[in-house]
Amino acid sequence: MQYVSTRGGVPAATYSEIVLQGLAKDGGLFVPKEYPQVSRETLESWRGLNYAQLATAVTSLFAKDMNRSTIAHLCESTYTSEVYCHGREGTDFSKIVPLVWLEKDLAILELSNGPTLAFKDMAMQYLGALFEYILSRKESRLNILGATSGDTGSAAEYAMRGRKGIQVFMLSPAGRMSAFQKAQMYSIEDKNIFNIAVRGSFDDAQDVVKAVSRDLDFKAEHHIGAVNSINWARIAAQVVYYFSAWLQATESPDEEVAFSVPSGNFGDILAGWIAKNMGLPVKQLIVATNENDVLYEFFRSGRYRVRDSAHTFVTSSPSMDISKASNFERYIYDICGKNPNRVTELWDELGQKGEFLLDSDEWNRVKESGFTAARSTHADRIRRIRETWEKHQFLVDPHTADGLNAAEQMRLPGVKTICLETALPAKFAATIKEAVGFEPPIPAGYEALLSLPQRVTEMDPNVEEIKAFLSSRDRDAE
Repeated sequence: MQYVSTRGGVPAATYSEIVLQGLAKDGGLFVPKEYPQVSRETLESWRGLNYAQLATAVTSLFAKDMNRSTIAHLCESTYTSEVYCHGREGTDFSKIVPLVWLEKDLAILELSNGPTLAFKDMAMQYLGALFEYILSRKESRLNILGATSGDTGSAAEYAMRGRKGIQVFMLSPAGRMSAFQKAQMYSIEDKNIFNIAVRGSFDDAQDVVKAVSRDLDFKAEHHIGAVNSINWARIAAQVVYYFSAWLQATESPDEEVAFSVPSGNFGDILAGWIAKNMGLPVKQLIVATNENDVLYEFFRSGRYRVRDSAHTFVTSSPSMDISKASNFERYIYDICGKNPNRVTELWDELGQKGEFLLDSDEWNRVKESGFTAARSTHADRIRRIRETWEKHQFLVDPHTADGLNAAEQMRLPGVKTICLETALPAKFAATIKEAVGFEPPIPAGYEALLSLPQRVTEMDPNVEEIKAFLSSRDRDAE
């Protein structure tokens, strides 16, 4: 299994070689030359596996340069009911990602049982173990530089806290996350964790991360890597729960299902696209957006038109307040027939004009790819939270509400539709109270979180200043 860049400017590399890099040196994203294939017979043979065993089977297809026994050890130590036990009362935590049916053909995949109560834990906990393993073998260190709109930051920090040879520098948009999200990140006291609140939007923070990654000398000198969804190992880990959801939802090897996925940076639903390309019977992939509807516009028109910070709305589903979807480039690479020259041409056009438009052949491939999209407003998600509680006594967070709203608009008759959960409602208490009149329950052990002291540095989205901040902490750690 070899990996190449979507821009075509770096030599092919292995899984172990790319997982610490983040962006490729040419500015592109790593992708496998070809997606591994899973036959119907293999799918059926996986029905009896627990989640750690399934994760081992799927990850082994992507990490051919690692011993299967090593992958099994990493997965078995990560995917345990002791790690994923923080969800709703009464949840069967042994399943790690249980499927909950709201209606005959509509279900929610619970992905928020991890330590930060969000789906990001599903891949990030594995990534922490993987990074530590690879670094110990190389006798090296890693400075993780990332940007978060809400949940990636805390998931990364909880996965990396205290790990040998690793420091985390996490950028977040100042004043644009929920109180619970901020408290989760900023209350961490481990000496290897640094929080930087950027005066601006998530896209401003993400632009800083990309700019630093393009400084190849600085990146090499300070051993900078990434944990957000530009990291292929994280995307591959997310592919696992699509297989788990399908195995829980179906009885026949040929039964197709649909997935509705709240989408900001496009990583979560990209994992579904990859699973589909591997052979998972997926009929439909529904992109659920909020008022920041760049992806909705694309899947309706073929035009990808990003917005600047001033025109990226602050909404009640803040983890989706993104107008530049980093992982979208991997999907477009596939739509362009894995042609790196065409991808480079489109992203050059994006940089110059702020948008690009696919040609007719490419647009036809998009329409044939199984994707569709829907968008939600604040009123839509408030109504959806309220109705889901009143009808099913099941409380959902605002992002998952966007997913349910999209499913209602776009689902196909007779096709089981699975909505991927984003986070527990406890992380968005104000919105939940507006919808149902009471604050959501806080899982045991998290009751005092909001009262803990917080440690964060506020900065402008200035690339040189943030590089200087990282550089000084890196020297202190040597």
